[in-house]
Amino acid sequence: MYDVVIIGGGPSGLTAALYNARARLKTVVLEKTKIGGQIALTHEIANFPGAIEGKDDKDPSGPALVKRMADQATKYGAEIHLSKDVKSIELEGKIKRVICSDGTVYDSHAVICANGAQPRPIGCEGEKDLQGKGVSYCATCDGAFFEDLEVYVVGGGNSAVEEAEFITSFARKVTILQNLPHLTADEIAIEQAKKNPKIDYIFNTVIDEIRGDGLVESMVIRNTETGETTEILADEDDGTFGIFVFIGYIPNTELYKGVLELDDWGYIKTKEDMSTSLPGVFASGDIRPKTLRQVITAAGDGATAAHSAQKYVELTKS
Repeated sequence: MYDVVIIGGGPSGLTAALYNARARLKTVVLEKTKIGGQIALTHEIANFPGAIEGKDDKDPSGPALVKRMADQATKYGAEIHLSKDVKSIELEGKIKRVICSDGTVYDSHAVICANGAQPRPIGCEGEKDLQGKGVSYCATCDGAFFEDLEVYVVGGGNSAVEEAEFITSFARKVTILQNLPHLTADEIAIEQAKKNPKIDYIFNTVIDEIRGDGLVESMVIRNTETGETTEILADEDDGTFGIFVFIGYIPNTELYKGVLELDDWGYIKTKEDMSTSLPGVFASGDIRPKTLRQVITAAGDGATAAHSAQKYVELTKS
């Protein structure tokens, strides 16, 4: 029996764990894969106050930051259980129940939903078949596979621009494909990218199809203004090229459909205190609607959710 069960071990869940553990609540974090969520896949964290920026590709700041978060939470007594795939939940009533696919059952007074989100795919033909064979959603994971090759980055926001710059550490050339006539990243990120001679841009463009037999060999792009399509072939000497996709995320809310109130995009609706449509259930981080999806806003949500959960548990147990 726990005071608080936190589903998801990203920055939001770990922050909530820290706050609840320091409040002397019996707290457990359930993480399906590995601690960190999207931050663990991000090479450089440059906009989180106090983050130590990586010096090179061997010193990534994303995984380092999340490790410090996890260590801090466990220092104060929070438990972190990995490989816990939550398959069902019972959130109504005073005692909440979380059931994992391995048969483990966690009962608690409060639950914080911090499952985060997953990369949004392009949705074009051939993308799924060639995922991991030239199509990637993680520069830190796969950038080194494209040493001295050409790479195309899909997207124009902060993630796309910053990861494009990181990939230039490996690739001989990186081209950003943006469906708008301009980039949407912040000015500092754009300025830094424009100083990099390895980065080029193609605007008003989307990918209609990715082709290849075992590896990406070509792609068909379309100009959104003229409708003209062009097939880009891999360099004859290379035989392949990389496609990295950074066009937003899809919330991991399948578990909560029919249980909690979701918005039209599938995010969990919350109030300012991170409370949801059920008493004692809170949501934080990328799983809820917000205008800015960054580590700092996820951590802020986690702190607020933890504070609200603490007040709820105190009332429930009194």
